[in-house]
Amino acid sequence: MTSILFTTMRLLDRLGHHFFIERTRPDTIRLSVTLVGERLEIDVFEDDHIEFSRFCGDESVEGGYQELLLLLQAHAIDSEGLSRRTST
Repeated sequence: MTSILFTTMRLLDRLGHHFFIERTRPDTIRLSVTLVGERLEIDVFEDDHIEFSRFCGDESVEGGYQELLLLLQAHAIDSEGLSRRTST
C-alpha cells in the first residue's frame, strides 16, 4: 500500500511540477509547490489526510533592501512566537 505522500510526490513529478519537502510540524510533511502565479503548500498528515493552502499573486517584482526591511519588520514575530503587525 502506497502512502498518500508518495502518491502526491509522484503526481507532481509526472506533471512536471518542482517542489520542496519541508517538515514544519511534528505530524506533517509539507510539499511546497510553485506554479505560475500561485504557490501551494500541501500538508500530508501522519494519518494520510491532506490539507493545502493556495497563495495567488501577480508575481510582480519589488526591489530594494529598505523595502524588504520594512516588509519583514511589518510581519515580525515577537519572543512569544506571536505575529505582530507594525504600521509602515
